Amino acid sequence: MSEPAVQTTDTELRDRILRSIGELLPRVLKRDLPEIPEDACLFDDLGLTSAGTIELILEVEETLDIQVDVEQIGEDDLRSVTRLADYVAGHIIPED
Repeated sequence: MSEPAVQTTDTELRDRILRSIGELLPRVLKRDLPEIPEDACLFDDLGLTSAGTIELILEVEETLDIQVDVEQIGEDDLRSVTRLADYVAGHIIPED
C-alpha cells in the first residue's frame, strides 16, 4: 500500500487565514464574539449558516487577495475554525 499524499501548506499563510477568519466572523455573524477558540464548531458553537460560510470564504478571499477552490469543500472542512483555515490554505487557486 502506498502512503497517502500529505498536503503541506505555508504555515504563515495558514496563520494569516486563521487570523482573518477570527476577525471576519463577527462581521459575517453580525454580532460581537468573545475570543473564538480555534476548535470552535462553526455551526454549533458560533451559529454560522451555509450562506454565512460562503460569505466568510468570500470575505477571506477579498481580505487576503486570494482565490479558493470551493468545489471540494465538505462538511468536515467546516467543522471548526482550524479545519476551515486548513482547507482554505490547501485549496488556493494559483494566479495565472
